[in-house]
Amino acid sequence: MSTAVTPDPAGPAGATNTANATAVTPVSPTAPPGAAGRWLSRTAVNGALVLATLYMLFPLVWLLTAATKDAGGLLAGNAFSFEGFDLGRNLSDLASHGDGVYFRWYANSLLYAGVGAVLSSLVSVAAGYAFDKYAFRGKEKLFSTVLLGVLVPTTALALPMYLLASEVGLVNTYWAVLLPVLVHPFGVYLSRVFSAGYIPNEALEAARIDGAGELRVFVSIGLPMVMPGFVTVFLFQFTAIWNNFFLPLVMLSDQKLFPLSLGLYAWNSNAHAEPTYLPMVVTGSLLAVVPLIVAFVSLQRHWKAGLTAGSVK
Repeated sequence: MSTAVTPDPAGPAGATNTANATAVTPVSPTAPPGAAGRWLSRTAVNGALVLATLYMLFPLVWLLTAATKDAGGLLAGNAFSFEGFDLGRNLSDLASHGDGVYFRWYANSLLYAGVGAVLSSLVSVAAGYAFDKYAFRGKEKLFSTVLLGVLVPTTALALPMYLLASEVGLVNTYWAVLLPVLVHPFGVYLSRVFSAGYIPNEALEAARIDGAGELRVFVSIGLPMVMPGFVTVFLFQFTAIWNNFFLPLVMLSDQKLFPLSLGLYAWNSNAHAEPTYLPMVVTGSLLAVVPLIVAFVSLQRHWKAGLTAGSVK
């Protein structure tokens, strides 16, 4: 009589199977490969952006706190302290000094930057539109000459422009600052790029078939479609003219015609001998930032509109 022997699960073989079963570690389906690396990469990018933001805001915070100090507080080195916050006193001194000459400089800067940027943007957009949409002899050579103007620093052109202005009697006038800023080679280049991307040739041809002249086509069809490019060129030129210093320094000698950059420079030069000018320079610099912030915040919607501008339906 034979007896069947059944292996014991608790025996050596069963123990081996159990060990193998416990040695296998299941992989969680919620943790895909490389998730940790992507998380670290995202954290590094966000950290770099935070540091860059703090770096850019640091001078503005210093300007805001320093504008509330008197000359003693600034010279003592406690500009970052909010102790003795009295911005109104500095604003009053700024408005009363020199019969309010600071706000005369402010109005001059708004005139130079506002009117100059609008006219310069119109010239740039019209030139970029012509370079993109029209074919004429020597077009690319002429455009290359315009691009060469981007490489020439404005400081190198200040003296020749002064000599030209003195020949026609424009020195020490508003025109001496306004006329040179009307030509903006980089704006022409940007405008040609925007014209090529935003203005379809089909829309222009349809307007010409309807009997519209070339000027009407540009004003009614081309300019509205390229408005995001116009705003971009305007902001570039507005910022450049607002911060312009060397050209007014060469062209102007009458303080009533000074822009803010030149007027604050004159006060800062006097602050070494007369420290009472120092709070007015800092407070005036704080107010000088306001138009740039307003311009960028109020015109940003045009950049968003540019994502769909020029599409053909």
